[in-house]
Amino acid sequence: QVQLVESGGGLVQPGGSLRLSCAASTSKRIFSITSMGWYRQAPGNQRELVATITSDGDTTVADSVKGRFTISRDNDKDTVFLQMNSLKPEDTAVYYCNAERIFYGSSLMSPEVGSDYWGQGTQVTVSS
Repeated sequence: QVQLVESGGGLVQPGGSLRLSCAASTSKRIFSITSMGWYRQAPGNQRELVATITSDGDTTVADSVKGRFTISRDNDKDTVFLQMNSLKPEDTAVYYCNAERIFYGSSLMSPEVGSDYWGQGTQVTVSS
């Protein structure tokens, strides 16, 4: 099995910055991960896309965070990051990491494949 382990949430004042990290973890080898991304869910709201990034580095960023948030990834470490600058109170939410498809296992010749992995969520609170 593969798990996504998130870190980096917390309390920050408006205008401040936070950096979220999400690493894929398994006792086996990870050969590749397709798209990875960040979603968020505020109380009473549906989960919404924040940003995604493919293995080639192509990104999609929600209009609400464009110019303030940057998504990146380290393929060698199976990790995706979200740099959040100029944070606003409306950015307050639980942030979830997602991996679209993960190829892993003991042998590259016969990999296991799993889809739609989610992290446990990390709270981001923007408040003075």
